[in-house]
Amino acid sequence: MKILKFLGLGIVGIIVLLLLVALFIPNDYTVSVSTTIDKPKKEVFDYVKLVKNQEYYSVWVMQDPNVNMKYEGVDGTTGFKASWDSKDDNVGAGSQQITAISEERIDVDLHFVRPMEGEAKASTMLESVSENQTKITAEFYGHSSYPMNLMNFMGEKYISEAENKNLANLKKILEK
Repeated sequence: MKILKFLGLGIVGIIVLLLLVALFIPNDYTVSVSTTIDKPKKEVFDYVKLVKNQEYYSVWVMQDPNVNMKYEGVDGTTGFKASWDSKDDNVGAGSQQITAISEERIDVDLHFVRPMEGEAKASTMLESVSENQTKITAEFYGHSSYPMNLMNFMGEKYISEAENKNLANLKKILEK
């Protein structure tokens, strides 16, 4: 009986400690990854502004070849909306909508429905390094309320790895 009591107190102690730690972890986080593509900025922009092109370089879209995609509006313009619905929980269901677009930056709002509901924002930024080189930066802006903010570190790592793969895929496509 003593062992069960100590085990129970130990588990409660760990939970209390984790909840205390979560008090000091920020609720908002930003993931930012960059690469340089050996193509002029205009050419890179003309490709990435089209959300439908993500079907060729986004690890999330490519994860389920049977994902149901739905598009509304004119691709590459403010207001364009892409929605996805997948039976694969790693892909889930949700949408992204272009909220602002210029040759330097594309901003989107993300709405996740499944496997977990949530909202986020993302940006793609372009900068000329030289006449034939473009630095592209993908940023993801997330928010987790207490105590779920305890998971931010894992989420940041997962998103960073995926965004690095996305940029590597994009680089490979554009530098062909």
